[in-house]
Amino acid sequence: MALPSEVVNQAFCVVSALDGGHITAPEDLFITNPVPDYSNRITLPSLCFLIQHSTNGHKFLFDLGIPPNLDSYPPAVQKMIANPSTSVDATHHCVDSLAKGNTRPEDIDYVCISHIHWDHTGDPSAFTKATFISNEAVRPFLAEGYPTKPDAAHFSDLYPMDRTRFLDFTECPTIGPFPRGHDFYGDGSLYIIDSPGHLPGHINVLARTSPDGAWIYLAGDSTHHWKIITGESSIKVGAPWDPTWCLHIDKNLAEKHIDHIRELLKISRVRVLIAHELDWYADNKGGSVFWPGSIPSL
Repeated sequence: MALPSEVVNQAFCVVSALDGGHITAPEDLFITNPVPDYSNRITLPSLCFLIQHSTNGHKFLFDLGIPPNLDSYPPAVQKMIANPSTSVDATHHCVDSLAKGNTRPEDIDYVCISHIHWDHTGDPSAFTKATFISNEAVRPFLAEGYPTKPDAAHFSDLYPMDRTRFLDFTECPTIGPFPRGHDFYGDGSLYIIDSPGHLPGHINVLARTSPDGAWIYLAGDSTHHWKIITGESSIKVGAPWDPTWCLHIDKNLAEKHIDHIRELLKISRVRVLIAHELDWYADNKGGSVFWPGSIPSL
């Protein structure tokens, strides 16, 4: 389960949090043992991350958060967020968060979107010079997007295809507890992790944050609530409108991946953050972990 060892003059990454907007929804949608009142709503961040390579200076974005113009989204998404139990705030979005550190979308070298749910895809069109990184498993899912399928909740043309690399994980090696990971720069500084269960093509990022063995794992929507990682709660199945509903398209695969994350936490000097981490955001909102600051290495 050990993570890759460092080498002489080991490259690493500096990681900064970005505010990508907020979603307010009943806690009952996320975990099996919420506060016993369905009207109890929690406001979750949609975190994004700026990752900067220590030697080549590349700027790599992981996730783009909530799109600033929600009216432009597919009808299925607009219908969902019109539900009175749910609200969305895109006042603070990824591009604005970058601007706080005098960084423009055209300064970004790579954009890696964890998966194609609307609260992670932001506004890809703003990043006119970036190469986009995705999972090969996303391709067939994209083909079923809006407007090809009028009821789809994602766009079929989300990615600029002439600037997108679709990673094939079938030949990728094991990285720590994870069955498949891609060494993005080829120097052990940044790994793209195949993270099945939530949605086809879901990927996470494992970044080395020091030259001597510290790491951060950006888990996207591997889970939506930290209590599921700790084992204090479980993935919720069922909702008032559908007893089979689940946030994950394959609950069993999602649970296996969460088990891998738990194994990762047993390794010293590893920080794990999920995209909608409420408590971490509450503790750090507006603080030095957000760009132009950075998340301290363990």
